[in-house]
Amino acid sequence: MKTRDIGEAVQETAAGAILTVDLDAVAANYAMLKKQAPGAEVSAVVKADAYGLGLGPVARRLAAEGCRTFFVADANEGAALREILPDTISPAPIIYVLNGLFPGTAALYAKARLRPVLASLAELAEWRDAGPEVSGVLPAALHFDTGMNRLGMSAADAAMLAQDETLTAGLEISLVMSHLACADDAGHPQNAQQLSRFREIWERLQPRFPGAVASLANSGGVWLGPDYHFGLVRPGVSLYGGNPFTGRANPFHPAVRAEARVIALREVAPGETVGYGATWNTGGAPRRVAILGAGYADGYFRALSSGARPESGGVVHIGGAACPIAGRISMDMVAVDVSGLPDGAVTRGDMAELIGPHITVDDVGFRAGTLGYEILTALGRRYMRRYIPGSNDKRDKEGRGQA
Repeated sequence: MKTRDIGEAVQETAAGAILTVDLDAVAANYAMLKKQAPGAEVSAVVKADAYGLGLGPVARRLAAEGCRTFFVADANEGAALREILPDTISPAPIIYVLNGLFPGTAALYAKARLRPVLASLAELAEWRDAGPEVSGVLPAALHFDTGMNRLGMSAADAAMLAQDETLTAGLEISLVMSHLACADDAGHPQNAQQLSRFREIWERLQPRFPGAVASLANSGGVWLGPDYHFGLVRPGVSLYGGNPFTGRANPFHPAVRAEARVIALREVAPGETVGYGATWNTGGAPRRVAILGAGYADGYFRALSSGARPESGGVVHIGGAACPIAGRISMDMVAVDVSGLPDGAVTRGDMAELIGPHITVDDVGFRAGTLGYEILTALGRRYMRRYIPGSNDKRDKEGRGQA
């Protein structure tokens, strides 16, 4: 047997942690979003390695489901995505770069057929001036700030663009967009305020760019109603099963399961401590502790350590029950108190659920004092990855499945 064959044969049994990505769930979430916004094109935000799930397998599946417009954060992500998506797809997928045009990178954008989301007149001028260099009309999106105060041109800039055709000479403006700051809270007054501001901008620019579509809604914005949909919606975390709402049940299908292997079981004597800093004490009784082969290097945050936050510590699902973290999470290991389980309920080699049907990614985020978004995007490179349905593409089994 060749060395590579041996490696593939033992990979799963030798993995300290396994990440299972349900591509059928991603497809079902995409279909749900299409049903919710029937009058708009549903694009896919696949930045940050498709929110940690693996850009390659996720993008290929979304393309197979009919997605033809994708959003990434920067040009390197965009170039990687262009290599991933088959040339045989028709119509050819559009890739927008949300962080815009970095100085001196116009040739890269043109070569990879990327469309920068231009957020300033300076960016617009640089992209326009690159036209002769790359030979051809250059497509782009225009981003306007309506209240996020992060990126985007102003309403005054929109008025200038509507009046002065020379500012966009040689450019094909295919998208006009803004971004909602509070879409997770349907009752927040800023949603209506941003909608009103964006409508004014779009009404001013639509006659100037008749081939463009407008876009305002992110994942939460899709559920704010058809007034927010315009021609294109841009869901991200909802595709991957995360909850885009505050204080509301999650309608999306979970797409991720993270498990860590039990690498040791220990009987800890009364009065002894576990882990760095001796922060967890067995008290007056012996405790049984399972050591898992994952840690903060795998995106299981140190904030999930017992006693790290007053509100809540981390739990894992093992042996048929939720069991608390014991002590501090370290780089490669997590200790779990399994004293309440029957003898034999947990054995060395068993898998413990870190994220999954019993403990959602949003539950983990809450316990860590953050969002499910951050948990997903922090998933480390060491997980042995499985994709459902299974992929024959070996690139999807190596690292984070980017290419």
